[in-house]
Amino acid sequence: MRASQLARVLSGVPPFPRPEARREQVLTPPGPAVELLLAADRWDPLSGRSVLDLGMGTGRLAIGAALLGADPVVGVEIDPEAAEVARSAARSAGVSLEIVLADVADYRTPADVVLLNPPFGAQRRHADRPFWDAAFSLARRSAHGFALADSRTFIARRAVARGAHILETRPVAWELERTFPHHTRNRVPLPVDRWAIQTHGDR
Repeated sequence: MRASQLARVLSGVPPFPRPEARREQVLTPPGPAVELLLAADRWDPLSGRSVLDLGMGTGRLAIGAALLGADPVVGVEIDPEAAEVARSAARSAGVSLEIVLADVADYRTPADVVLLNPPFGAQRRHADRPFWDAAFSLARRSAHGFALADSRTFIARRAVARGAHILETRPVAWELERTFPHHTRNRVPLPVDRWAIQTHGDR
């Protein structure tokens, strides 16, 4: 699937029906989502591999992975309304997702590749840490996710501590769209990095 086709499908995935600021429930922008998915597919071809999306939200990364041939694709999401949106969006995209309603810290089933766009910690400091810890624990081959640029040292140290290898870290063009009442601008650029990390196994 071409990047433009993937972006078109992912752009059609609806937002959170009732986004909560405390959970930082904002959509992954389609451009960065496509970048992350294509990078994951380049490092670890997704076709036929199991993929886990931690904190799936309404499903952009999980649906994108399924469109690239990943199977099975599991999305872990704590918000049942968001999970229902993801389920409907997956049907519209013609792909199948397994959706698990759970806190990522409690989920224990590994997958070949883990994807994540965790909270950045704007509302709760270190809110991203359970997501990254779960990614390092559950990814049999690689983990691909987003983080604020000022989290580089934290993620690099976590990777070294887990015996993982950083494949690449790249800045992405990330604009946070107005989502919550306290947002005063329609769009705000954020300094966000895309990470690709080999967690276990030989390439």
